[in-house]
Amino acid sequence: MKLKCIVIDDDILAVNGITAYINNLTNVELVKSYTDPVQALNEITARENVDIIFIDVDMPMISGLELSKSIRHKTDKLIFTTSHSKYAYEAFEIYASAYLLKPYTFARFAETINHLFPHTPSVPHVQVKQEDDYFFVRNKSEKNNLIKVRYADIVAVESLQNYVRIFTLSETIVSYIALSEVKIILKDYQNFLQAHRSFIIAKNYIEKIEGNTLKMINDLTINIGNNYRESIQEYIREKTIKTNRS
Repeated sequence: MKLKCIVIDDDILAVNGITAYINNLTNVELVKSYTDPVQALNEITARENVDIIFIDVDMPMISGLELSKSIRHKTDKLIFTTSHSKYAYEAFEIYASAYLLKPYTFARFAETINHLFPHTPSVPHVQVKQEDDYFFVRNKSEKNNLIKVRYADIVAVESLQNYVRIFTLSETIVSYIALSEVKIILKDYQNFLQAHRSFIIAKNYIEKIEGNTLKMINDLTINIGNNYRESIQEYIREKTIKTNRS
């Protein structure tokens, strides 16, 4: 059963952006989008309830805050999307379920839905579609231009406070996102494992194991963190060929 949602935003680019995010989730379905809040008011009040409504705050004729008072009862979860944090207090006064401050990442978007709809037998957990073999990040070294990162090329991802360093087979990319966001993007891909609080690694690119140190294919060395040692050792045991000793 898919989560049915509606998007309301007078900016068509914002609508297209959130639609793209929704299309990358296996258990979420967009049933209708609106750029006209008046039309949204007329149609939503007359239609069946949905699971989620994403609604912008700054819109002509009717603001998102005003509109939400009339349609709040038509949805299980109401999520405000806006460029202005000043509306947060008013939003939660209207019983908003969440507040996404633009520009928000796909990871933040998916994380919000997962938080609102935790995994239960009746409500499927949101998953990133497995057929997608890449994502885009802004590369600090290239004037913040978007750059494609293929999952198969990732060797490791390192946290550096407010940004991450993504080591691939051919280059190193620095991007202003958190390691926690990267972890959400990678969580449905079995090849990735956290080896240290500052490192996520691709298991198939481990070249050598020396005590508590992993040596990756690109000569990157990573000390295994105490909290992650058990999961790393379990993986190593699974992949180690056992021999019969005489």
